[in-house]
Amino acid sequence: MSPLLRRTKKKPADRVVTLVGKPGCHLCQDARAVVSAVCEETGASWVEKDITEDEELYKEYWEQIPVVLIDDEQHTFWRVDPARLRKALGADVKLG
Repeated sequence: MSPLLRRTKKKPADRVVTLVGKPGCHLCQDARAVVSAVCEETGASWVEKDITEDEELYKEYWEQIPVVLIDDEQHTFWRVDPARLRKALGADVKLG
């Protein structure tokens, strides 16, 4: 099989989670807590971007914040499910 066709699974530590939100947004605060905890647990890095300071993000996501991107691809919006985020990052899902 061609190496171009083989998919290698990225480790969580190789992934970047981006939280797109705005100040004063209670859903953004909730999402921040989940993203921070899951990234700390899995070793993934994360950044936060303020939609009010980026016109392109505003145009694309203003109705959906908070938005979570993984490696610049949209993962979810409004509510962040920790188990789903872990799974998307390639980490084992913890039960309990």
